[in-house]
Amino acid sequence: MGSVAEFLAARVLELDLATVPTLAVDTAKLGILDTIGVTYAGSDEVSTQGVLKALTEAGDGRLAPGRVTVLANHAKTSALDAALLNGTAAHALDFDDCNNTMGGHPSAPIVPAIWSLAEGHRLDGGRLLLAYVAGVEVETKVGLAVNFHHYEKGWHPTATLGTIGAAAACGLLFKLTHTQLTHAIALSTSMACGIKANFGTPTKPFHVGQSARQGMLAALLAKSGMEANPLAFEHHQGFGMVFNGEGLFDLSKIEKHWGQPWDLVEPGLAFKQHPCCASTHPAIDALMALMKKHQLHANDLQQVTSYTHPRRLAHTNRPDPRNGLDGKFSVQYVLARAALKGLVSVNDFSDQAVFDSETRALMKKIAALPDPNADMGSYEHFYAHIRVTTNTGEVLEESVDRPVGRDRDHPLPEGALDRKFMACTEKRLRPESQRYLHQRIMSLENVSDMSIIMNELISMEE
Repeated sequence: MGSVAEFLAARVLELDLATVPTLAVDTAKLGILDTIGVTYAGSDEVSTQGVLKALTEAGDGRLAPGRVTVLANHAKTSALDAALLNGTAAHALDFDDCNNTMGGHPSAPIVPAIWSLAEGHRLDGGRLLLAYVAGVEVETKVGLAVNFHHYEKGWHPTATLGTIGAAAACGLLFKLTHTQLTHAIALSTSMACGIKANFGTPTKPFHVGQSARQGMLAALLAKSGMEANPLAFEHHQGFGMVFNGEGLFDLSKIEKHWGQPWDLVEPGLAFKQHPCCASTHPAIDALMALMKKHQLHANDLQQVTSYTHPRRLAHTNRPDPRNGLDGKFSVQYVLARAALKGLVSVNDFSDQAVFDSETRALMKKIAALPDPNADMGSYEHFYAHIRVTTNTGEVLEESVDRPVGRDRDHPLPEGALDRKFMACTEKRLRPESQRYLHQRIMSLENVSDMSIIMNELISMEE
């Protein structure tokens, strides 16, 4: 088939919604629903508001004109700026879905890009669904070729791989030719960026907004005639060598595993029930299960030790988080909040909450250690083991192999995703608007013009 970019372009363009597995399409709708929900919820976060302020100042006091909706304020702007703003908001709470193959968040870089593009160009919902399927398959199969080294080296896969996925998805929406889509995908490798050093800061969600924007821009540039090297992945100074290094990637996995299985089918999407870094979720679930089983309260705990995979602990061992965003990546902090409150909620990640005296006192009793028996080559790295010593000296232990919502074998409770969507949108939308948006997303294949959804929604809110 030629180069990797040519292969990906060919596979994307031959997709047909009628032949995509039903389970993949159903999962796509849930991924889009969840992403739109957390985008509304992330609209007020400092990262989203920072981008909004920057774009407004760049536009001499107002956003660039356009016909695409910014979910943060229902203003209209250009598709590129809407993708940047909505993409940042989608990841602002770290509440968006995950995927094991990608090693990151598959929907947040893609949904804001294709939603903006489809609204601005009045495209139909079925094509948007197909573009989503294509984008997720591209980013996850590229992830299969470069992980785990890509992740452990310090790249933020949601941003680097998400840019490539967004480019492929937007290219399908634009109905690019094979040559144009090859160039768009190749071009996106030069636009991919994001380093994990910025985890715990507003820059992390900005990575995702930038990925959505850059992926769309790559498709637009290719449509306008911009060319890139079709060998951008395998070149001796290409994506594989530059981002990973010699011998640390295997691009043959992309072709070998394309659609076998579809990543939306297996492992599928991991939907979050806690609005914090997914690497902390197994420990949260294990501690909450242990405390419920033994009817413990926070003041019963003398010592808590959390054992997780070193890959998960590398960015979550933060015994002294300095702000709300930092707290999302502190396993010590989220365990303390879970023990005190019986859950972890959006309100736990304000700067004030992170310095709560009761929480800080409990955090001193919590230790986070790497699992000494961890397999560094395994995809089974979303587990946790909790050991608790009570004030009476009793030692109790609990393990989870994967957190709730992580895969089809560990699903969220029935109706939990719908309830999450309603909770995420309740501050921005009236109940009738919430129900309308939910219904339209869950029947996207019947939407003839995506601009109708947001225009009708805004009318309902006036």
